[in-house]
Amino acid sequence: MKTGKIVKVSGPLVVAKDMDEANIYDVVKVGEKGLIGEIIEMRGDRASIQVYEETSGLGPGDPVVTTGEPLSVELGPGLMESMFDGIQRPLDAIRAIAGNFLTKGVNVSPLDRKRKWDFVPTAKVGDVVSYGVAIGTVKETTVITQTIMVPKGIEGTITSITAGEYTVEEVIAEVKTEDGIKQITLMQKWPVRRGRPYAEKLNPVEPLVTGQRVIDTFFPVTKGGTACVPGPFGSGKTVVQHQFAKWADAEIVVYIGCGERGNEMTDVLNEFPELKDPKTGESLMKRTVLIANTSNMPVAAREASVYTGITIAEYFRDMGFAVALMADSTSRWAEALREMSGRLEEMPGDEGYPAYLGSRVADFYERSGKVVCVGDDKRIGAITVIGAVSPPGGDLSEPVTQATLRIVKVFWGLDAQLAYRRHFPSINWLDSYSLYMDQLAPWMDENVAQDWTKIRVQAMTILQEEAKLDEIVRLVGVDALSEKDRLKLEVAKSIREDYLQQNAFHEVDTFTSLSKQYKMLKLVLAFHVEGEKALIAGVYLKEILNMKVRDKIARAKYIPETEMSKIDDIYTALSTDIEKLITEGGVVND
Repeated sequence: MKTGKIVKVSGPLVVAKDMDEANIYDVVKVGEKGLIGEIIEMRGDRASIQVYEETSGLGPGDPVVTTGEPLSVELGPGLMESMFDGIQRPLDAIRAIAGNFLTKGVNVSPLDRKRKWDFVPTAKVGDVVSYGVAIGTVKETTVITQTIMVPKGIEGTITSITAGEYTVEEVIAEVKTEDGIKQITLMQKWPVRRGRPYAEKLNPVEPLVTGQRVIDTFFPVTKGGTACVPGPFGSGKTVVQHQFAKWADAEIVVYIGCGERGNEMTDVLNEFPELKDPKTGESLMKRTVLIANTSNMPVAAREASVYTGITIAEYFRDMGFAVALMADSTSRWAEALREMSGRLEEMPGDEGYPAYLGSRVADFYERSGKVVCVGDDKRIGAITVIGAVSPPGGDLSEPVTQATLRIVKVFWGLDAQLAYRRHFPSINWLDSYSLYMDQLAPWMDENVAQDWTKIRVQAMTILQEEAKLDEIVRLVGVDALSEKDRLKLEVAKSIREDYLQQNAFHEVDTFTSLSKQYKMLKLVLAFHVEGEKALIAGVYLKEILNMKVRDKIARAKYIPETEMSKIDDIYTALSTDIEKLITEGGVVND
């Protein structure tokens, strides 16, 4: 290993000389304590290094040793239920050694070297294998079974493979290759800045069901899709991300707290173990990996954290899992890029962000997708990436938001005004969009209801017309509207308050299945149709609006999934009451 010397220290940026044998993106050990760093620029024999730990105490003349390897993560049993920092150091293990705060130079292996795992072979001696081929399984948690795959660079015939209990470093199989015998362990390493290969990328046509009505109905994302959640401070970005992590129809959750406040990551740590997975009844942590690089941790590690998270997600995708990755927030990741770019004295782009901001954002989001995995069994896996963006002052024209919107296909625009009115999720239905609607429509119509797309369009049309009618009301007052238009305003209000508004902390309302969403929306629209019928028959609007059945429509969201027949009963009661109004001309109070 080549040793250089520090000539300059500028915060997390260290410049070292005599590094002519090193390469860009090599991991180095900096100073006497061996702080972890990564070379991000080479000029002659001088290397610019971003250090992933606190650099106080470093000075010119201190040694820098290159490892000759890129920044990599360890992939294998032990990832589930773990919490890592931005460069995959296990925070629980560090706390056991050094206390509640990160200590410089603490060196802990990401995966537990002592714990043994029960390996069950699925391949046998004599099988010809190559990269990505499954050779066995390990039951990591009660709900997740890892597939052990042949790592990169090994291709040949299996000469030995044995069932039993192994640590991640012990040899489970040997393969005869052209270069001799190669050994396989339960663990493999992968460079975080290079995407893991796949056989074929597929067109995503299945929705990632989130249980959030405004998203699933109006602005859905696919399994293997990308979405952006921009919004100002206090608009509910983190709660939306948490709801995704809890309820999204994904088998694996990777949550990256990138520059997040420590108390918000604490909420995740406290909530997730207590939350029951609706599919298995087990703790949500049984299928979750947390990457925590809070705002008080070294800024350089924040830049690496998103790559650490997406590489872990790709590893589980390669096993055939559907993975949901939440990055909260990519704005703070971009700020870390800006800080390092400034210290490198690079030419700044918009608002001081580096000129390569757009390409870095694209590189990250393009690692999502639904793919046919490398291997011999045609596994299909998917990574859905949901990135929160925190534009300063809610300005969506700022560079990070714009660079993100050029890449992602779903935009959930959070509205501070809705949040102030306590309307959550505060996703603005007039500003948001999903470019997956056309490709998801056939799946929705086939698997939910034949007229799903039709009623969705009807509901969105009413909301858009409400915005136009509100302009008239503000100018000349509500009395200028016809009774038909005033009914439409009431229906739009019902869609907003009874359907789109959702309580994340209510045990029933926090999640709504697609079938219940369909029944609820159909019920609200039925009130519109029946109300118009009554108006045409001569019933006064006041009598229609005073019907007691409207309270039942408003409270349909609190009907449990197991009692959805009650929604059908409300539908029947609505039709009956409207008929009574038409025939008797009186208000129905039952």
